Amino acid sequence: ENLDAAGLVDPALRRAAVAEMGKAALEAPAIWLRPLGGVAGLVVEARGWNHVEEGMKRGRGVIIATPHLGCWEIVGQYVASRMPITVMYRPPKIRALEAVMRAGRSRGAAMTSVPADTAGVRAMLKALRRGEAIGVLPDQVPGVGEGEWVPFFGRPAYTMTLLARISEKTGAPVFLCLAERLPRGQGYRFSAEPMPAAQASESPLRRLNRAIEQMILRRPEQYLWAYNRYKVPAGVQPPAAL
Repeated sequence: ENLDAAGLVDPALRRAAVAEMGKAALEAPAIWLRPLGGVAGLVVEARGWNHVEEGMKRGRGVIIATPHLGCWEIVGQYVASRMPITVMYRPPKIRALEAVMRAGRSRGAAMTSVPADTAGVRAMLKALRRGEAIGVLPDQVPGVGEGEWVPFFGRPAYTMTLLARISEKTGAPVFLCLAERLPRGQGYRFSAEPMPAAQASESPLRRLNRAIEQMILRRPEQYLWAYNRYKVPAGVQPPAAL
């Protein structure tokens, strides 16, 4: 349904997207249970890391924005192998996975996981003030009062305001990052790029969704199309288009 709405109707792409979903389900526990050095070593190519390094020189920390594309778990681990990072998480629907997930996303001083609540936001602001990195899933559907309805592949999607607010408040630059799965288990290709320049009269949230769309279209089969990006969170007024 989401692929069709985005105009991506190729049956081969649909089959590939299902296969990539299977890979995502199988790779996450292996990544969480492996030592940090072993996980980071799965990245066999890195592109654009110089952008992150340049951003760090500003002394305001950096924001690593990773959509549900490729292996987003690898992105945080790779960054943690190079600099401290604080990542935000929501408890998984399968409660038995929470302890494993938290352990895999907590790597001592290198990687800290914080809940998606007020305390977690404070922890991320402190990390940026220390000149460290924070990690955010920018296409995660936020709760009531934490988002706005903005087009995403032509449909209104409740889009988080947190990333734009933090960047504006702290001056921390935002980098879109991806860990692309390479074929036949050959590892991952990491890439980082600055947020693209805003178009005329473009809001920060529309700019964010446009940047995510452009990144997804490079490897559409590796996006988590089964994620309910267009859901109406409890307590949120649906958009007029719905």
